[in-house]
Amino acid sequence: MTLTPVPSAGTTAEELRHAMVDQLRADGTIRSERVANAFLEVPRHAFAPEVSLAEAYEPVQALVTKRDENGLAVSSVSAAQIQALMLEQADVKLGMRVEEIGSGGYNAALIAELVGPAGEVVTVDIDPFVTDRAAKFLDAAGYSRVSVMLADGSEPVEGGLFDRIIVTVGAWDLPQAWTDRLAEGGTITVPLRMRGLTRSITFRRDGDRLVSVSAKVCGFVKMQGVSAHDEFLVLPRGTKEIGLRFDELDRPDTSGLAGVLETARVERWTEVTVGNQEPFDSLYLWLAGVLPGFGLLSVNSELDTKTVVPANKLACPVIVDGGSLAYLALRKIAEDPVRFEFGAHGFGPDGDHLVALITEQVEVWTREHRAGDGPTFTAYPAGTPDDQLPDGPVIDKRDVRILISWP
Repeated sequence: MTLTPVPSAGTTAEELRHAMVDQLRADGTIRSERVANAFLEVPRHAFAPEVSLAEAYEPVQALVTKRDENGLAVSSVSAAQIQALMLEQADVKLGMRVEEIGSGGYNAALIAELVGPAGEVVTVDIDPFVTDRAAKFLDAAGYSRVSVMLADGSEPVEGGLFDRIIVTVGAWDLPQAWTDRLAEGGTITVPLRMRGLTRSITFRRDGDRLVSVSAKVCGFVKMQGVSAHDEFLVLPRGTKEIGLRFDELDRPDTSGLAGVLETARVERWTEVTVGNQEPFDSLYLWLAGVLPGFGLLSVNSELDTKTVVPANKLACPVIVDGGSLAYLALRKIAEDPVRFEFGAHGFGPDGDHLVALITEQVEVWTREHRAGDGPTFTAYPAGTPDDQLPDGPVIDKRDVRILISWP
């Protein structure tokens, strides 16, 4: 769908708000009148005074408010498109008690509109720069009823039980403290990273389990504090040209990869095809769950020697076993309309075997799961024994075991 650009010059904040909401409705992100009205009511520019009006109301643009010593964003006002997506997932209703983890002010104001005067909103952040800023802007915009708390949101905090918890920072785990302060039947909406892949998932509490009711592709600034988790980076050539990232506790042995990319490349193709604009994000999730030694391969475009030609240079499924690796590949097979074929490239003594593993699972995915609704995610407490879990891939975190169930 072609969307109408947001006006950029000589336009009032109110006109820009309406244009932003029209665009978010047109692309299907905003689906309800209640969420639309919240976005129309809250002045987004008041929470990002550093940028122009046009930038503040650009629907797909995150507004960075703080960077670390390396220039990486550590705090931002999330893109309106992402905020709308998560608020629709969360289904916040009048009179509810809602906790937001990861503050900024604007999203808390949107939630305050959704819960109304009889509801309650608590927004929590670990960074005093963020909470001071959020409190100031919320007060100035007329949302002083929102409680701003300086705390590590992944640890126990006072405040009773909440009907909804909305996490606005990228999380690797689901801390027990979140489940403990979620009312039975309440939901938590969280951008959760699993083997490097992030999905905004709404989980409903069912006793000591959390069961997903919605999952959407998204990306977020990573969480800080006790629940922070960094990926393990491997540079098989010793340079920044090609990186392999492994995100879980049970990462593969990568000590034998030196020189692997100097071996002959093997490849295999599947006859499974995809159109130019056709999404296939569920394939990545399927491969992440079933392939051993799974990680993500990335290529620095400025240093690229074309040694590897992955399906996605930013984050492509890769598997490692000893001194061998293989990754998902695409090749163009038609021009009008443009169409690509899935395959895999491999390196090292067992590269052909690893290539076969990837291509076989691509074929399973297209046969059994491509046309489906995607998986359900269920989070069990970390100590749950294997024999008490249903069948399906399991990703172990520190606090939970996430079972991926495909229909």
